[in-house]
This record gives sequence, C-alpha cells and structure tokens, in this order.
Amino acid sequence: MGTRVRELIMTLPPAAFAFVMAAGIVAVGLDLVGLAAASWVLIGVAGVGYLALVVMTVVRLLRWRHLLVGDLRDPARSFGFFTFVAGTDVLGVALAEHGAYRAALVLLLIGLVAGVILGYVVPWLAALGGGPPPLRVVDGTWFVWVVAAQSVAVLAAMLSPVFPGWTYELATVSVMGWSAGAVLYLAVAALVLVRLTGQPVGPADMNQSYWITMGAMAVTIVGGSLIVGLDPGSSPMVTASQQLISGVSVIMWCFATALIPLLVAVGFWRHIVHGIPLHYKAAQWSIVFPLGMYAVAGMQLGRADDLPMVAAIGRGWIWVAVGAWLLTFVAMLVAVFARRRPAGVSALPSAG
Repeated sequence: MGTRVRELIMTLPPAAFAFVMAAGIVAVGLDLVGLAAASWVLIGVAGVGYLALVVMTVVRLLRWRHLLVGDLRDPARSFGFFTFVAGTDVLGVALAEHGAYRAALVLLLIGLVAGVILGYVVPWLAALGGGPPPLRVVDGTWFVWVVAAQSVAVLAAMLSPVFPGWTYELATVSVMGWSAGAVLYLAVAALVLVRLTGQPVGPADMNQSYWITMGAMAVTIVGGSLIVGLDPGSSPMVTASQQLISGVSVIMWCFATALIPLLVAVGFWRHIVHGIPLHYKAAQWSIVFPLGMYAVAGMQLGRADDLPMVAAIGRGWIWVAVGAWLLTFVAMLVAVFARRRPAGVSALPSAG
C-alpha cells in the first residue's frame, strides 16, 4: 500500500461520505430541471466515491481499528458516521429519480439497518464513551443525525408507490423516519443553543458544519413534500400525519430560507473579518449538500403544495449548488493529489 493511500485511509474522517451526499443531491436537482445526462454523470461520480469510501472504511476497520473506535468514542467526530447512512440513501434517491428502483431499494435497506445501529451506538458512546462532555463539543455536525433519519424517510416515500407489495411498510417507515428526524432536529438544536449561549464561542468554533442546520431542515422539507404526495390509504400513519406534515414543511422552508443570509454572514465573519484560511477538508461538503438540498426542497415543495414561487427559487438555486460542488471538487482533487510537505515532515499521523 502506497504511503499516500495509507495516509488517506488512516486519516479518513467519519464524515467522509458527505461527498456522496453532495454529489447525489446535486444530481437529483439537475434531473429535476431536465438535465438527465449531467445528472447521470454526477451519479457516476457519487457511486465511484461511495464504493471507494466503503473500501477505505473496511480497510481502516481491519488494519487501524483503534483509530475508528477512537472516532466513535469522540462526540466531536462520531456523529460524522451518520454521513454513511445519509450518503447511502441520497445515492438511492438519485437512482430512484432515474428509475433504478431495485438498486435504490437495496440502498434503502442498507441505510435503514446502518441508521438504526448508529442511531443507538453513536449517542450512547457520545454520552458514556469516556470522551469530552458532549455539551462542550456539540456543533452543527450533530445535525447529520437528523439528515440520516430524514434521508431514510425520503427514499422510503419515493419507493412506496413503486413496490405494491411493500407499500404499507415503506409508507410507515417514511412517516416514522420523518417524525424521528423532526424530533431529533429540535433536540440537537436545543443542545447547540445551550453550547453557543453557555460557553465562549470564537470564529474557529463557527465552522462549516453549521450549514447542516439548514441542510437538515431542507431534507425534512423534501421528506414532508413526498409524504404529502402519498396515497392516504397507503398507511394509517400517512392518513393521520399528512395535513400536519404539509404545514410544517412550508414553515420549515421559510425558516431555512431565513437561515441562509445568517450562515453566509458567519462565514464572512470567520474567514474575512478574522482571517481564518479556507483550506479544503471534508467539512466543505457540509456546505455543498445543504445548498443542493435547499434547491431540491424548493422544487419538491413547490410541486407538492402548488407553490410556484418556491419551485422557481429551487430551480434557480440549483446552479448555486452546482457551482459550489465544482469548486469543492477541484479543491478536493488538489488536496488529494497535489499536496506537498517540507522535507523531514512525516506524511503519517501517529498511530498510537
């Protein structure tokens, strides 16, 4: 194994699958505006990235298990593992958008099983794993937990009408995932608010992960708009929740829209006012995914609730997401293949 590949595997961040999330959701947005060929290109990129990251994660588990376990026990990093669940489901959503339903169903089952397991393991270890107190390190990364739950809801809702034999189960899973994600959003938001108001916070603390606060809201909107479009007879849970979910989705779109100027202002304060350099790291995809998801949320909500203005904003916003994806992708390639170190500096982190 080459030194550079070995280093990449050893230092693979738990949130690495955010790359798949970003590519997958931008692919969905491109298909919704009628650019199917471009969408397929991004699906191919997301698929290759997904397989590569799965292999790297397995190798890391087999050869450097202590590093992976250390990440699981660190509440500042462990919630990044939920990007595997979200990346799996978002890739499934992109495939389902193009009619590859069986592949999407397989990805849904993988994401569902992984989501249930991580949904218990990660919070348990965050609270009792011996790491720093969770309230001292909670940040926007924790909202990936919400994104994971809602990504299951989105894909299950998309597939519910496609598989008649599983319509009831898929519709029920969708409502349960949406509901769990909505409650988790409130819980995580409360924890983040306690940290931001109870401890000193500087520009270094206000990192890219806070964009996920908007991304988690946007994926909740997408899930809600799809549930609203389901046949009320598909599941009693759908019948009982559709009206509530419809209203909540509209409210959340308005709030997500209001968050964007605030998040841009925080980035300006961090990088321009305080001069923190903007170097590539996996966390950059935490900006791209919310931008893409906000675009898809607008288009889906506008179609489900007959809101043409919201749909138009979504169609226009997808180009913001495409531009951000291209810039981040180029920065990633430069970081992976063109990084150089001064002589005598080790390329490998400590394995101890």
